[in-house]
Amino acid sequence: MSDGVMSVGEGTRIFPDVEACIDCGGCVVACKRTWDVPRDEQRISISTMLEGQEGADGMNAASGRALEAGENPGETAIPMQCYHCSDAPCVSVCPTDSLIKTDGDFVDVRDDLCIGCQYCLSACPFGAPQFPEEDEGAAKLFGTGGTMDKCTMCEERQDVGKGPACAEECATDAILVGSPGEIADEMEKRDSGVFFNETAMNVIFGENAGEFA
Repeated sequence: MSDGVMSVGEGTRIFPDVEACIDCGGCVVACKRTWDVPRDEQRISISTMLEGQEGADGMNAASGRALEAGENPGETAIPMQCYHCSDAPCVSVCPTDSLIKTDGDFVDVRDDLCIGCQYCLSACPFGAPQFPEEDEGAAKLFGTGGTMDKCTMCEERQDVGKGPACAEECATDAILVGSPGEIADEMEKRDSGVFFNETAMNVIFGENAGEFA
């Protein structure tokens, strides 16, 4: 396993170290190849914030630390995917219980129950839910978004002791996988700051958000 994958299976979480991300797109390619995701669809993407901006003095490679200090972080690349949140708002708003938290703490989609209402897309702060069929077929006939698709955190790979493909193939170990405590310890060891605000951290990690204080 890669250095960014510290443990797998039940209770593991996935989280980006934005200070390590170099926007190479390797995670996107790994996901597409592993799960045969079509070219025009994606379960993980790299979002660029403050493109072209310089960070505060001495902070260009320390986006998280810059934010914690109230400084401009400058251009920052963020791997965005489903973080399988502890307090997942997508699960809370789903009217058909298509979205569920499993015993292993993954957020799963039950395709047969999804009606394409897109409430989950409105609720998710990270843009994880995707609706690849929203402009074709049933979407045209019934005005729905089709069946929702998103990152599965490679649950099937974890079941056999492998890390998520995106994390395993990240050249800079910018995608961290493990328990909340393991991820927090690794971030501290790297002296990497957290890019998300307190509200987002509480959504992602729930009662374990304090591990990152």
